[in-house]
Amino acid sequence: MNRSVPPRRCAQRSSSRAVLLSLLLAGLLQFGAVTGAEPPIALHPDNPHYFLWRNRPTILITSGEHYGAVLNLDFDYGRYFEELQTCGLNHTRTFAGTYREIPSSFGITDNTLAPKPGRFISPWARSDQPGDFDGGPKFDLSRWDAAYFTRLRDFLQQAQQRGVVVELNLFCPMYNDELWQACPMNAANNVNGVGRCPREEVYALKHPELTDVQLAVTRKIVEEVRDFDNLYFEVCNEPYFGGVTIPWQHRIVEAIAETEQKLGPRHLISMNIANGRARVEQPHPAVSILNFHYCTPPDAVDLNYDLNRVIGENETGFRGREDAIYRTEGWMFLLAGGGLYNNLDYSFTPAHPDGSLLEYQSPGGGSTTLRRQLKTLRDFLESFDFVHLRPAPDLVRKTTPGLSCRALAQPERAYALYLHVPLENKPKNLADLAQRSQRAQVTIGLPAGGYSIEWINPLTGAVDKRETCRHAGGDRTIESPEFVLDVAARIKHLPGKDQ
Repeated sequence: MNRSVPPRRCAQRSSSRAVLLSLLLAGLLQFGAVTGAEPPIALHPDNPHYFLWRNRPTILITSGEHYGAVLNLDFDYGRYFEELQTCGLNHTRTFAGTYREIPSSFGITDNTLAPKPGRFISPWARSDQPGDFDGGPKFDLSRWDAAYFTRLRDFLQQAQQRGVVVELNLFCPMYNDELWQACPMNAANNVNGVGRCPREEVYALKHPELTDVQLAVTRKIVEEVRDFDNLYFEVCNEPYFGGVTIPWQHRIVEAIAETEQKLGPRHLISMNIANGRARVEQPHPAVSILNFHYCTPPDAVDLNYDLNRVIGENETGFRGREDAIYRTEGWMFLLAGGGLYNNLDYSFTPAHPDGSLLEYQSPGGGSTTLRRQLKTLRDFLESFDFVHLRPAPDLVRKTTPGLSCRALAQPERAYALYLHVPLENKPKNLADLAQRSQRAQVTIGLPAGGYSIEWINPLTGAVDKRETCRHAGGDRTIESPEFVLDVAARIKHLPGKDQ
């Protein structure tokens, strides 16, 4: 509605109106940040092997904590996100609190998934009856813990503000009897009498009352986080252990999809497929991300690329602690055509939420140095119009013996190469290899034209060598600068330099 204002009041009201509009705009911006007014992260419509987030093509790259940031009340996720943002990383993975670990689990130093007694928070509320595994009250699987959902939403909001996408993992198998004894869904830990079964039958649709609890908590979580754009769901961590069945996984997928159909926003859904490699046959149509663990070499990408989904490696480890192991693993996986790489970083603990722990005995690696090296990987890929890159196994005709190469190409436009010394799964001679510098000669097949060639140091991001050339078409041999272990090349067509 338009209202006329007497001239003598215009100046006074214009000042007040400007303040009001400023406050209103600030409020709307804050509302948008909180509610996720942007569409949720999605598969990119031009290349579903990558993401579209906030109107930008996106690859998810991180070195993240061991998934207990929400369920462990002693973990300061604000400081954790500050470190990820400082290092230029954009992803994290967290477990929903339907599963927990204990201090002896897997030999992990100060495990974030193993809260101290009284410091575990779950979607389910505690009752007034004593007797839970950690000495506290038992859980009531018919009631929700409001404090948990407040913490979960705050976690997502703080991640959102720092440009971090969250993989929210809903369930995890019981790897041994002790973990099942610690779980809220075990009848010994809840007042509902639910969960009187062996651990191998928890996720198998064999016990209707247990399945109902799992479906209810899935729907509740989906409802509570519906407004966040920086989120996708993973059904179950490592479902290839502990008796988890495909029909059960598909039932959870359908519960997510059915709930979101009523709510409006549609978040992506991930399934964790295998350790190492596997061919996915007849994937569920609602599943958009196929995640693997410990993908060296990255054969999982080659085997499933034709499925036109994001292929991710969302857990690494068990290869030693050296940064070079997980740096080269990330480069290989993403240069094979993967769209997500999450190194499991054991330098993050409740006492060191900034990732500063160095003296740990955990079964993997992680450090500030590695996180900054992974930022170099992200910068390298983002220096291309990467949504138009595709795996190019035939680009490299020949390379120096003793080196492996992965390549992505946008034919006649741009080419990304990564060369590295192949490492054993648990390399015993890494210290020796790290002392050997070398040059690589690489023969590649290029169409006629002018090109710029830049050789990138994966440790520092520095351009160690630049050159331009005119090429008549066909095979061309290029030579790298000196490097140790690995080197990358960025080759781009130069318009107007074809003659």
